[in-house]
Amino acid sequence: MGLVTIADDSGLQRASAGQSEVWCRQLEEGNILFFPESPIAIQPEDRSFLLTLQQTSSGLHKNMAYKPAVDRVSGADIKGALPESAERLHRILREYSQHATEFLAAFLGPYEARWRLDYGSFRPEEEQGRDLPLRRRNDLMHTDAFPTRPTRGARILRFFSNLNPARTRDWITGEPFKTLLPQFAPRQIAFPRQRSTVAKLAADAACGIGLGKAIPALKRSPYDEFMIRFHNFLKENESYQANGKRESWYFPPGSSWMVYTDMVPHAVLAGQYALEQTYLVAPEAMVAPEHSPLGVLQAMTGQKLV
Repeated sequence: MGLVTIADDSGLQRASAGQSEVWCRQLEEGNILFFPESPIAIQPEDRSFLLTLQQTSSGLHKNMAYKPAVDRVSGADIKGALPESAERLHRILREYSQHATEFLAAFLGPYEARWRLDYGSFRPEEEQGRDLPLRRRNDLMHTDAFPTRPTRGARILRFFSNLNPARTRDWITGEPFKTLLPQFAPRQIAFPRQRSTVAKLAADAACGIGLGKAIPALKRSPYDEFMIRFHNFLKENESYQANGKRESWYFPPGSSWMVYTDMVPHAVLAGQYALEQTYLVAPEAMVAPEHSPLGVLQAMTGQKLV
């Protein structure tokens, strides 16, 4: 696992099928694809505007979120903002999401039309020393899972851009899921178990009458339930946080990078002002499914988990 640097002129046009598959495989094996110069252009005046924003209640909303499915921004508690500021933020986040998606559709051909756009975000807060509850902290090593938005085996691919004009965004990453999981499961964290037909029918019926929104766990597959537990387990494991294998990365101003955050344990130690778009990539789109958390778990348990 490591950093794969993409030359400045690579991928700016539609990549060949062979090259796209190579890049997909590198991601699926746990590598970070790094662009020293971001392929997503942001107008200087829009960048300057974003650098003026500050949340008033960062403890309530970790980030300013953009939801492409409904074209709406949430969590934007902007200190002293005028109405036109909210409209401008909305436009910038929408355009970033659209341009990132257009680029990745050409760059990662095997995934095109086989993903679902999840949330995008603007992250204006300084990460170093940020005061958040333990399970929401970004500076603790973790793999990603969404408590209220189960993926049902889809992969969590995230594309980031560092807007800070002067400072790096500082990450650490650990061993990928396939290597990390056997160190803890099933001795310290139990494997997921396939649901009985009765349990599955009961959960489906409850969701059918609207209880899934009130009780998010009803919507989760055994896979999703385990990934939430694993996320929490890693953050709460003091020994892993102190002694787990890790590598440091410093993403410079104006750069972008992408990584499967469901399989690569990661933490953000410092940095301010970043944009991000998340994609949920269908399991069937994988070129190396044996590396995916779902593939690893199903091979180790011998059970179908979604």
